[in-house]
Amino acid sequence: MAKPSKFAHVVYSTRRFDEMIDWYQKVFEAKVVHQDPMLAFLTYDDEHHRFAFINMSAFKPDGAEAGGRAETGVNHVAYTYANPGDLLDTYARLKQSGITPYWPIHHGMTLSFYYQDPDGNRMEFQVDCCTSEEAKAYMLSDAFAANPIGVDVDPEALLAQYRSGVPVEKLLVMPQGQMSQIPVEHGLS
Repeated sequence: MAKPSKFAHVVYSTRRFDEMIDWYQKVFEAKVVHQDPMLAFLTYDDEHHRFAFINMSAFKPDGAEAGGRAETGVNHVAYTYANPGDLLDTYARLKQSGITPYWPIHHGMTLSFYYQDPDGNRMEFQVDCCTSEEAKAYMLSDAFAANPIGVDVDPEALLAQYRSGVPVEKLLVMPQGQMSQIPVEHGLS
């Protein structure tokens, strides 16, 4: 059974976007890797990002009616697998138990499957698609600024390609497609 090789990052939903970024910069001596009005990514080590912040005020103005889960707090935690095979084997194993990702996506620097536990806690299982240095450079690029979320993927198609012997490097290439939307029921409610 494949297990995550490391803890990757935590994502927070906040209405105190600038204050949160400032606090994490001070406390962890973290550096901003990417920031726009809706999202910020920070790191304090060689990982491409250890913290991310979703600016809820950019999605829902103050005073908007709150949705199901709390609007602020931990959005999800992420775990990295050693290689795409481990991620896809885990997908197949979980699917046999009726556990499927609610959001399979290629972020550019990671191939990620998002899951939700029985209490509604969200987690991301991911595999890095490039080195940390390449990921940081990508996150500073115009391409990332134009699409900081990524492109939806089909885990069944990826699993079939993997099992048929498609080279791992090909599985890690970000497919062409429109920018994904964060699932409202899981990311911004």
